[in-house]
Amino acid sequence: MKRRIVYISGIIGSITTALLSILGFVATNRLMYMKLKDNDVILKREVLAKRFDEHWYETVRKKDLWVDSPNGYPLRAVFLKPLETTRTVIICHGVTENKINSMKYARLFERLGFNSVVYDHRRHGDSGGKTTSFGYYEKQDLQAIVHAVRKEIGSEAILGIHGESMGAATTILFGGEFEEEANFYIVDCPFSDFSQQILHILRINTPLRSRMTLRIANLFLKIRDGYTTTLVSPREVIRNVTKPMLFIHSLEDDFILPDMTKELFDLKPDQKRMKLFEKGAHAKSFNENPEAYEETIKSFLSDFHFIN
Repeated sequence: MKRRIVYISGIIGSITTALLSILGFVATNRLMYMKLKDNDVILKREVLAKRFDEHWYETVRKKDLWVDSPNGYPLRAVFLKPLETTRTVIICHGVTENKINSMKYARLFERLGFNSVVYDHRRHGDSGGKTTSFGYYEKQDLQAIVHAVRKEIGSEAILGIHGESMGAATTILFGGEFEEEANFYIVDCPFSDFSQQILHILRINTPLRSRMTLRIANLFLKIRDGYTTTLVSPREVIRNVTKPMLFIHSLEDDFILPDMTKELFDLKPDQKRMKLFEKGAHAKSFNENPEAYEETIKSFLSDFHFIN
């Protein structure tokens, strides 16, 4: 009888281990290899919406930059120089997008007196890299981009960073670790903690609603990609950011909840502004409120004396 119980327990244990392994592998695949939007689809979408002017892009003064990531792959960036100025903003797109999605912000900053640098995150667009890490490795890539831009504009030039969604979280993670390297930050719909964000997505989209799923995923994520979601937490570093920061979110966003931006705003000690738009789904604040969005950024830059 005892032998039978041990045998049955062994079978159950083996099945459980196999199921947990499958769950961990599938969950980390969904994170590491999240399906990207087709580059042509992004281009067509932005052109049709008149957020990307192909003629302007073809004729504007610009410089292609290939920047070596400290993580061992090339990053594709484009330094857009429509103006005779050293004032520059680096623009970080969201997950599944590419640098074309950043062009609308480049035109906005041009109107405010800044040149801009758009680039593709790892595994996106023309950049290398095998996985997406939602800010963990991306913050180191951003530092490499900042260093390359500083070589172009000089150490005394005004340099800002604008990030959207994952790009916003990356911007905060960068600012919290490499604070001295930029003069200001603008973060549009960032998550405050990646673990909490994953749980939110699981609870609204899947029957997997427990933290056990996340713990299993983290075990496999650490083995497969060298980090865990607990290390991707803007809330843990936001207090280190002393430079001015503008927080933007839309109250209609049900993907990354606006409460996450409110939390980050409250945690940052000072030198901060926040704008919550009534209208706009996730990462659509500019699309739905272009004039008010630009005016919000203009006021922020003026308040902190980056423009007259």
